[in-house]
Amino acid sequence: MHAEARGARQDVDWNSATEPDGAQTSESTVTRASLARSVQRAIGVSKGRASTYVEQLFEEIFECLVNGEEVKLSAFGNFSVREKRERDGRNPKTGAKATIKARRVVVFRPSQILRARIQASSRSR
Repeated sequence: MHAEARGARQDVDWNSATEPDGAQTSESTVTRASLARSVQRAIGVSKGRASTYVEQLFEEIFECLVNGEEVKLSAFGNFSVREKRERDGRNPKTGAKATIKARRVVVFRPSQILRARIQASSRSR
């Protein structure tokens, strides 16, 4: 990452995000484009470079998870892959028994800091 990106911390107004076509996004929706715009504003790089940073971040997280590694983001939370074993279940429409195959699922555990900030923001609304 470039030196100008290190240590840059700026609050972001997610509510003012617009899509590339100019459409306003929902205040509860964060897109890759809105993340790239925030990076662009925070560290003063071009739109293309900011978009590349965001894509590289996601690609690194994806690769780690696909390889079974845990991703720990300080003050945010942990992503991990959990192996779920095969089990019996039911079709909710028909009630018929069905076997749910073994699979891998992504699990996110928010940090205590994130939990506290979410609780604090829900009290102020």
